Amino acid sequence: MGRAYQNRKESMAKTAAAKTKVYSKYGREIYMSAKSGGTDPDGNLSLRGLIDRAKKDQVPSHVIEKAIEKARGGAGEDYSPARYEGYGPGNCMVIVDCLTDNPNRTFGDVRLAFTKTKCKIGTPGTVAHMFDHSAIFAFKSDDEEAVLEALMEADVDVTDIENEDGLITVFTPNTEYAKARQALVDAIEGIDFEVDEIQFLPKTTTPVEGDDIPMFEKFLDMLNELDDVQNVFHNAELPDQ
Repeated sequence: MGRAYQNRKESMAKTAAAKTKVYSKYGREIYMSAKSGGTDPDGNLSLRGLIDRAKKDQVPSHVIEKAIEKARGGAGEDYSPARYEGYGPGNCMVIVDCLTDNPNRTFGDVRLAFTKTKCKIGTPGTVAHMFDHSAIFAFKSDDEEAVLEALMEADVDVTDIENEDGLITVFTPNTEYAKARQALVDAIEGIDFEVDEIQFLPKTTTPVEGDDIPMFEKFLDMLNELDDVQNVFHNAELPDQ
């Protein structure tokens, strides 16, 4: 089936400023996960996944520890999730996930990114129905049957499984993330996830061409520069993809 998911490694931070932004976003997400689900990664699988992902993205351990310590102390900011939807350049569909301590400010900042690039921000549900909210796990293995069997035994609802050149990719509903991750960790000794996250996967793609391409890049840059923005998902198909 070949579901197209966004590979974070392709857009790894290259400048010091961008790296600081990545650290900040991970710190905020880890803090929220630890605060809501407990500070012990062994008992909070979402936190465990986040920590592993942060380490892969070269987030320093002191950043991770500081976020967990802050959650343990019960002090600190009170962030809440916010999600915005709309249409980007070339009429592509966009979902913007945020963690914010000031929803009014965040909405204003996100709306500005839409209006400055002649895009249209919509109401909740505007485009979300055109995406699947999925957990994605990718790892090296050549035994697709054993992987599927382990997931079935754990009563995981598997949406799709792919095996390409020894890389297995498993897709499940986002609500199955913790159960699926634990089943894979239990079944495959020393499993090393290349992808381990929850994303919105587009059901269809929208070609973005011509003058819309630089506008789309500007739009993404404006959103990614915002501290409150955690992830941007879209269904844009660019010519070189």
